[in-house]
Amino acid sequence: MCGIVGIFSKSPGLSERLGEHLARMLVQMGDRGPDSAGAAIYRDPVAQGAAKLSLYSADDSVRWDEIEAAIGDALGVSRSRPVTARHRLVEVEADPEPAQAWVEEHLPGLRVMSAGRTIEMFKEAVTPARFVQEYGIAGMTGSHAIAHTRMATESRVTTQGSHPFSTGRDLCLVHNGSLSNHNRLRQELRREGIGFQTDNDTEVAAGYLTWRMREGATLEEALEGCLEDLDGFYTFAVGTADGFAVLRDPIACKPAVMAETDDYVAIASEYRALADLPGAADAEVWEPSPGVVYSWGAAVVGG
Repeated sequence: MCGIVGIFSKSPGLSERLGEHLARMLVQMGDRGPDSAGAAIYRDPVAQGAAKLSLYSADDSVRWDEIEAAIGDALGVSRSRPVTARHRLVEVEADPEPAQAWVEEHLPGLRVMSAGRTIEMFKEAVTPARFVQEYGIAGMTGSHAIAHTRMATESRVTTQGSHPFSTGRDLCLVHNGSLSNHNRLRQELRREGIGFQTDNDTEVAAGYLTWRMREGATLEEALEGCLEDLDGFYTFAVGTADGFAVLRDPIACKPAVMAETDDYVAIASEYRALADLPGAADAEVWEPSPGVVYSWGAAVVGG
């Protein structure tokens, strides 16, 4: 099962209500994945040379003031915002990759959910309805977002094992399906310097995209590589700082439907998640073709 939703704004008016639409879509997909939920929202980019870190602690009694002081001494904290008792968004005066590496080395009790200039990523092992309420998703603005509801069939229900997965600067991926060669591919990617924090096959797919883009591929080229290098069945929705992309495997046994108007393009596992979007009745609606990359936004080049 599992449910995917995503929306890319083409207009300021839609951007102002992005979270409201995303929250409604995610709750609609709740019965496809009641075990956990998560979202990555792109908004409010920080300056060059700075980064947003979405941090998570499994410990409800975590001392965020002490953590922020340690991060501030090493990286310089320009802003910190509590999200929930276990999630915090911290802006630091360092590039995303070294900032994430420092936290992982010096604060091993924390999980860096995402690092980048625009991405804010949150997930939790709760129902989608509870997730959107506790995290205030409906009140968020943004340029684009992807989200996921999970029915765990191959691993334990945990926050770390939930979607989305972020493995590179501002990149994240959600997945409906299953990969059969993820263990071998994980070993190969580790030799290329890609790190993994879970045994989830979706994190491997995200790591594959990060590796290909590091090697100079655009996002579209990296997704086309999935058709050759990933075995299994999948619908992917991918977010980057500059855009949003969708890919289904060549068999396309996992459901997906898209809708596009002058104000947005959106994806969901089922049409009912799109039906309440503004102008949905007059939108261009279609099922993504197997093995075809669909993307919106600026061409995304690895670096």
